[in-house]
Amino acid sequence: MENLINTRRLVDTFTDLININSPSFQEGLMGDYIEARLKLSGFRVVRRQYDGSFNLIAHGKGTIKNSLPLMLSAHMDTIEPTEGIRYEVKNNIIRTIGNTVLGADDKSAVAQILEAVTALKETDVPHGGIEIVFTSAEEKGLHGAKHLDFKKIKSRHAIVLDSAGKVGKIVVAAPTHITYEMHIIGKPAHAGIEPEKGVSAIKVAAEIITKAPDGRINRETTANIGIINGGGATNVVSKQVAIRGEIRSHDPVMLKRVKNTIFSAAKSIARMRKAKVFIEEQTEYQAFRINEAEPFLRFMDEVLKECCIRPEHTLTGGGSDANILNQHGIVALNLSNGMQKVHSHEEYIHLDDLYKGSLVVLQAIRKMTGFPDRPQR
Repeated sequence: MENLINTRRLVDTFTDLININSPSFQEGLMGDYIEARLKLSGFRVVRRQYDGSFNLIAHGKGTIKNSLPLMLSAHMDTIEPTEGIRYEVKNNIIRTIGNTVLGADDKSAVAQILEAVTALKETDVPHGGIEIVFTSAEEKGLHGAKHLDFKKIKSRHAIVLDSAGKVGKIVVAAPTHITYEMHIIGKPAHAGIEPEKGVSAIKVAAEIITKAPDGRINRETTANIGIINGGGATNVVSKQVAIRGEIRSHDPVMLKRVKNTIFSAAKSIARMRKAKVFIEEQTEYQAFRINEAEPFLRFMDEVLKECCIRPEHTLTGGGSDANILNQHGIVALNLSNGMQKVHSHEEYIHLDDLYKGSLVVLQAIRKMTGFPDRPQR
């Protein structure tokens, strides 16, 4: 399978992609490029709009009847800043050299998928049906995946390429992620004339923040307050403050415990300081955990080994489209695809990993023809 991947074309595709600016909710040009490439490889491509952006869903017919379809997935958007990306290819590494990210998260994955299906088109390698899902606004809260019409998707098994690190890691567990916003209402007063008549929302918020569990709670749980807004003038005892935070955990019991600790402390402090607090919470995505006996996990282990790559199962504290896919009954494995130091101005990817990621995709497509519909006994 190694000689089927065209490394020069793969690198050209990747550099084409990183030169297309595609921050979240602005994936139009990126979608045009991907759609054109997929159609050249014989895929039927549908652009499904939702309020804010769109997803691309592509279907390719298999050459082997009764073979289970396989989904390949990556996201089209990147975090900012990306305008005017500058990069270099040196010592077999592509890296950003400016004040932007590189965009390898997740354009390296898009390039790997496009190269794999292009190589497939050029050969007579037997394969089953292929579904490709390119989502949008993943970096802003998995918006594209949340707006997928799962009634239109046939695959029950998916490879998501959206994990940093050398090729070979398979994410087998990711946490539930909840966000919350607290609105603390105090009582305004003139800070110089009668401050004793006021209740400072800022002071109440500060006390709540000091009581809130923060950082790493345990191996599977984290909490963070990331945004605070409030106040209007130095001569006014502040009336209102908003706090926005998050909690993540693989353990639903621990997640609830930390949440209750934060929320109960906030209500108690507000009551004691004669302020009011209103709390809104939202579940961004649900946790998933892949059983070590899961046949598709064993399948991907073998795919990696056949590519001379040692598989490594890992847990993550971050979320991805794999959370949403697993939530809808699709066994989705998030694979590392080689991108390094993502979300930073030092982002890079080794050409060897760019190549290996594409090889793994191609090998999985080929090997899927022998994947059983149910576990073998």
